[in-house]
Amino acid sequence: MGHPHSPFASRPIGAARGLDAVPPTRLARTSMTAPAATRSPAAGEPAPDFTLQSTGGRAVTLSSFAGRHVLLAFFPAAFTSTCTTELCAFTEDFDQFAGHGVEVLPISVDAVPSLAEFKRRYDMKVDLLSDFKREASQAYGTLWQDAFFSNRAYFLIDKAGVVRWAHVEANPGQRRENQEILAEIAKLA
Repeated sequence: MGHPHSPFASRPIGAARGLDAVPPTRLARTSMTAPAATRSPAAGEPAPDFTLQSTGGRAVTLSSFAGRHVLLAFFPAAFTSTCTTELCAFTEDFDQFAGHGVEVLPISVDAVPSLAEFKRRYDMKVDLLSDFKREASQAYGTLWQDAFFSNRAYFLIDKAGVVRWAHVEANPGQRRENQEILAEIAKLA
């Protein structure tokens, strides 16, 4: 959890399920009814803290980014069409995000080896974070309980650890364009 003086929320998050990521072939057959019962943090609320393993070989803790803007980008599964398009777009616009001083942290429930191969295959510039135990997805209210993967969602967090913009897609096959996200980032200045 967060440090006692951290601006990031420190609250218990859901129990780990330890299940394997849903194969992409199952995603198309899964009936989606609703995301997790946990409510997503809204604009103006503290961002729940977490620590996740990254494709860079290290643990990444959200509260370690205090003093910097962060974009959390939850995505359902590596190697699926919309997720590939989205993450390649983050790479294409990497300099624009960096120019605004924003750390982009893509998160999925895939295991680190799958995410590492996904990053390598598409030459992505940012490390991907593995929420294999589904704890961050539960804390952010993005976990599809019936399918055990995270819905596509975005949380823009300011330097003080407060959510300033949040968008959870109604359908995990949809995504926000980078220009829309960058427009929200510009409002932080």
